Amino acid sequence: MPDAANPSDKIIMSLMFETCDVFTTIRHGGNPLAVVYGAADLDGAVMQAIAREFNLSETVFVTAAEPSRARIRIFTPGRELPFAGHPNVGAAVLLARHLELAGDTLLLEQAAGAVEARLLRDAAGEVTAAHISAPQPFTLVETLHAEAIAACAGLPALVGEAVIASCGTPFAIAEVADAETLAAAAPDVAAFRANLPADRAIGLLLYTRLHPGRLRARMFAPLSGLVEDPATGSANVALAGLLMQRLGADALEIEVEQGIEMGRPSLLALAAQTMPHFGIRVSVGGGVVPVSAGRLII
Repeated sequence: MPDAANPSDKIIMSLMFETCDVFTTIRHGGNPLAVVYGAADLDGAVMQAIAREFNLSETVFVTAAEPSRARIRIFTPGRELPFAGHPNVGAAVLLARHLELAGDTLLLEQAAGAVEARLLRDAAGEVTAAHISAPQPFTLVETLHAEAIAACAGLPALVGEAVIASCGTPFAIAEVADAETLAAAAPDVAAFRANLPADRAIGLLLYTRLHPGRLRARMFAPLSGLVEDPATGSANVALAGLLMQRLGADALEIEVEQGIEMGRPSLLALAAQTMPHFGIRVSVGGGVVPVSAGRLII
């Protein structure tokens, strides 16, 4: 029972939450996500504390919901994000199930802008996947010193130049020579502090080419509370936009596998295209598997 002498034990409210695995079709693969419903009365400090308690890559707080749209906030264990891919994909599927949504689209409003999720259903009509478009066009923010970024990943060298790019959330992006080099990467926190502080970029996405149309990636964000992330939609949409821009193409479709080295294999389907009066728009999608549900005591 709560101890009246200890205010921290008092139950002010309890909120429903669910967890799921995103960018996978198997439970305990992909990137875990927590979604907290009915969070309109929580302030940012409480949301941040709850995100630290879950200690997942991201936690989504649903502050308003109606049949075809919802308002959300997204937190890592260390900070709030204006946009992130796997929280939007996972929240779209869980919210569609929670709201018993009959349609095939759901609008998710967040700090970076409104994100439309396109829902996919199985033969029984259950929502099992979603595709979302990044709320902002691809932007190449700046070019980085390759040697400094290689040091952040504990590597001797990169392939080509490193950049910061964004489709709503900025990430450093760099290519490495092969899957073996990618597997050998490890974040150096001191190098991150010196060369890639969190107010400059959320983290560092490294990638390598496996074969045409297929890449493998890893994302490190130790200064944002994530040593490594098993699937990072917001970083990979920036990667797809960057590759399309470098190719000089009007459209691009690729698949990115991530989380292999963590034992949480993830697969992200990405598509980029040039849109009139917008620029390069990138979408990302994948499967979502529900894992747990419960009550969160506040």
